[in-house]
Amino acid sequence: MRKLVILGGGYGGLAIANDLLEKQLPYDVSIVLVDRQPFQGLKTEYYALAAGTASDLEIRVKFPSDPRLQLAFGDITDIDMEQQLVMVEGHEPIAYDWLVIGLGCTDKYHGIEGAEQYSTSIQSFSATRQTYALLNDIRPYGQVSIVGGGLSGVEVASELRESRPDLNIRLLDRGPKVLSAFPGKLQDFVADWFMEHNVEMRGHVSLTRLEQGVLYDSNSGEEIRTDVTVWTAGIQPVELVQRMALPKDSQGRLIINEYHQLPDYHNIFVVGDCASLPYSPSAQAAGGQGKQIAEVLYAIWHDKTPRLGKIKLKGVLGSLGKKSGFGIMGGTPILGRVPRLVKSGVLWKSKRHLG
Repeated sequence: MRKLVILGGGYGGLAIANDLLEKQLPYDVSIVLVDRQPFQGLKTEYYALAAGTASDLEIRVKFPSDPRLQLAFGDITDIDMEQQLVMVEGHEPIAYDWLVIGLGCTDKYHGIEGAEQYSTSIQSFSATRQTYALLNDIRPYGQVSIVGGGLSGVEVASELRESRPDLNIRLLDRGPKVLSAFPGKLQDFVADWFMEHNVEMRGHVSLTRLEQGVLYDSNSGEEIRTDVTVWTAGIQPVELVQRMALPKDSQGRLIINEYHQLPDYHNIFVVGDCASLPYSPSAQAAGGQGKQIAEVLYAIWHDKTPRLGKIKLKGVLGSLGKKSGFGIMGGTPILGRVPRLVKSGVLWKSKRHLG
């Protein structure tokens, strides 16, 4: 049997597996999906798990059950591209004919001393569970500091406000406003929501060091006191990809060709946050890319030349608690209840492998 091994059961990896399983696989091809946990965690909803407004059971998605798909569980420690082997902790090496690297991302700490040790994360299912425990064990009227005023930081802050109205919540960012990459109208809407709900926003904060319970801001010279610090101030590919001596972009993501392959290893594909794409990292981009990789593999197996179009992204959606939200659809900002309802619909479809 020839073997396709998919590393990572996230949005990109599962899009590939599901698309191929819907087709007639060649009789001599099998698929192996390798992940550290026995389900997909819906990463776009980790903010709700951290805040305590969703249980982990609500944001799990079962992997496909199909005789053509084998599941393997464990941490991936290395890839031998010459011998075509994947090293998985607790397993014999897994041989592959084609490989997909879809291992996602981890926090980027920008060289700030103490950031990794003294902040908590929402980049993995396990880390988010720990963040939930820390946030919900804070004493009444305690202080939470969220570093990073992008989409993740905004969603954590707003969801936590609804979950724990007693807490003092502040959002820190290097820029002047939250959601600096979004249109001004949208920024103002979110800022108004935060002011109405007593979430403190601090711009122009440049952290130089974190210690237990203290953040040091070089711009103001202030020592910012905190009980728990949540880090949402940047991402980078996982450590395994960081170690690879292969061409990468300025963000450390692997350079790929027009078929999403490594230029020097055409039997290796890269999907999602590990791949250098002309889009911001997102579940939507990973899913769209995954569908194209499935097309390429299917064409290879049938001795055809794949014809890929441009990945079309529908927009961006964010939540402000359970009743309000924001987004950009077709280049137009949408605000209030409608984007929140749309986001709930997207979640419903994700749970059912419908896109």
